[in-house]
Amino acid sequence: MESTALITPGLARDLAALGRLGEDTSMESVLRGLTTALAAGVPGCAGASAEHWRDQRVLVSGSHSELIMLVEGEREVGEGPSVEARKSGARASVSDVLTDGRWPRYDALATRWGVRSALAVPIDVAQAQLVVGLYSVRPGAFSPQGAHSLTDMLTEQLGVAMANMWDFEEVRTDAAQLQEALAGRALIDQAKGIIMQTSGCSAEDAFEELRRISQHHQVKVADLARLLVEEHQRKSRR
Repeated sequence: MESTALITPGLARDLAALGRLGEDTSMESVLRGLTTALAAGVPGCAGASAEHWRDQRVLVSGSHSELIMLVEGEREVGEGPSVEARKSGARASVSDVLTDGRWPRYDALATRWGVRSALAVPIDVAQAQLVVGLYSVRPGAFSPQGAHSLTDMLTEQLGVAMANMWDFEEVRTDAAQLQEALAGRALIDQAKGIIMQTSGCSAEDAFEELRRISQHHQVKVADLARLLVEEHQRKSRR
């Protein structure tokens, strides 16, 4: 008998937690958390995979390494529920790989890894597409009714998680750029001090000299300042 309810309270809780980000959060950790939550929380599900597609590049995660190999193998043979879901933008499933005849090469791969039924759910999120795969060791594990409800929940929760992820990455990038700018400014100040000490010129003239040399050699002022400071430090150590 097919399962009709694919959502449990534990799954709902774990999916909601994906939107809570921390300092160590990355796209890899979010996808790993997603596949772990699905494998543990969906009745009848023995494992899960997630493909994050952006600009024709893909990041694959799986609750089990065998499922990562299955997804990558499916992409190589060019057929299967995940390939179909990404192409059509609609859910795709295999009720039983032993009797389904649509994708024989995929069925052979799935059988090799002990998969009897599978469900692939495409989800459009900010700047990317996710294809979430669920796998069972028994046939008919994912009913159409349950798949519909699960798709709605995944779309909502992953939409929030991915939006938070992009905001988090933007803040982290801005912070890194600011830190780099501050470090560059400190090097420029050090380089100006070296020039002032050597030539006895003002801070303004020292900066103009840095800029003149950087333009002549077509390098950034900050890179030139770093080279000057490093050379000064080497001479000082001698």
